[in-house]
Parts: sequence; C-alpha cells; structure tokens
Amino acid sequence: MPLVDMPLAKLREYEGRNPRPDDFDAYWDTALAEMNALDPQVELVPHPLGASFAECFHLYFTGVGGARVHAKYLRPKHAAEPHPAVLCFHGYSGSSGDWSDYLKYAGQGFSVAALDCRGQGGLSEDVGGVRGNTLRGHIIRGLDDSPEKLYYRGVYLDTAQIAKLVMAMPEVDAARVGATGGSQGGGLTLACAALCPEIKRAAPTFPFLCDYQRVWEMDLAVAAYEELRTISTRSTSVKRLFSPASAISIISTSRRASGQRY
Repeated sequence: MPLVDMPLAKLREYEGRNPRPDDFDAYWDTALAEMNALDPQVELVPHPLGASFAECFHLYFTGVGGARVHAKYLRPKHAAEPHPAVLCFHGYSGSSGDWSDYLKYAGQGFSVAALDCRGQGGLSEDVGGVRGNTLRGHIIRGLDDSPEKLYYRGVYLDTAQIAKLVMAMPEVDAARVGATGGSQGGGLTLACAALCPEIKRAAPTFPFLCDYQRVWEMDLAVAAYEELRTISTRSTSVKRLFSPASAISIISTSRRASGQRY
C-alpha cells in the first residue's frame, strides 16, 4: 500500500516543501544559455538492428561540462515527413534499455530518442569533478559545491539538449514532440518539459526527484532517496541541506513547463 499522509483533496493542492530559491529562474536561464552556446558535435552511428521498418542509430552529443552523452535514436523508414517524435527517459541507475523497447514507436510513425543518463547504466559520460560526499550517488552530487556542480543540473540540461537536437532533425515535426518516463525518468520528463517549452506533451509516471524535504520529514529517505542520509550527518541545518537541492527539485522546475502533462 502507498504511504499517504494527507487527504486526497489536500494532495491535489499540495505544492511541495522544498524552498524555491529566489534566483531559481535566473539559475536555469544561465544554465540554458551555457547549453545553447555549446557546439554539440552530434554524431549518428548506424546500429545494424535489421528492422525492416526502422533505422537505428547511436546518437552522441557533447553536453555541458564537456561530457559525451549517448542516446538511442530510431526513425521510421516509410513514415511521412515531417513526423512526430517521442523522448524516453529511464529510471535511476538504469539505461536506455534494449533497442526493441522502442520499435513500437517507429512502427507507429514516430522517431524516438532514448537518453542514457550520465554515469548510470548506459553509455553517457559523467565527468565528475566536485567536492564532497559521493558515496551513494547522484542526488547529493555537488551539494557541497557550487550550484553549478549539481549532478542533476547536467542531466536536466541533457534532456533539453536532446529535445532540441531531435526537433532539429529534418524528418521530425518540431511542433509534435513529447516526452515520457517513469521514476527518475518521470522526473526527467517534467524537467525536459520545463527547460524546453516546445515540448507539447509530457507523460511522467511516478516521478522521482521531487520533494526531498518532505521525504526527509516523513522518514522515507530510503532506497533511491537514501543518499540524503549520507550528507545530512554533515549538514548544520535542514535549510543547509535542502536549499541547494531545491534547484533540482522537480516540483520547482516543473512550474516552468507550458505543454500538456498527463
């Protein structure tokens, strides 16, 4: 059974506990300007899957911090052009999965890009280089450093960058691009829609990366959130712990989104 601590009516109105920094929009505007100034050095490497109705590629691009980021990219062979596209984001510690997972989209006339998150189970680089504890992973990466060093800053920008790269593909209708994913992928779906307002549809499932302070208050910092415990032992206050994390809280970030969410 899920753990619910509020009546449903209150949950429908709840907007999170993490404090939203006053410079939140300026922080992300600066980050996006950095991303847009990059030469992404896009590389499409054919993958011989052998599907009769789809072309498959390893897509590589250079993201913020100089990391080479990987995604699977599939496009239908016989669909009308331009056609719609979907972006897929995977769960925490995973990868973009198997090529066959995405043939269903190509079979329906969609191009599809499935991103590998930096340093997780796929092929994308995590160039690292931060101060502080990184014992149990990525939520806490950079909390002891400047906000520009937060791990998820780079990943969120990767979602926006892959969206813009896919929208620029000659076969894709940039006005018909959506995003989807579950858990971490659900959070990244919302981040993508927030940082790339051209995304028209966002379909997140049980999004991770949302309400860190509420997780802490409910004593639910376990499983994927357990990393919060490793840094809390050195933080002088709840504010010290959660103020930097607010920059990457999906509850704050998703308020920038303009497309439809399901």
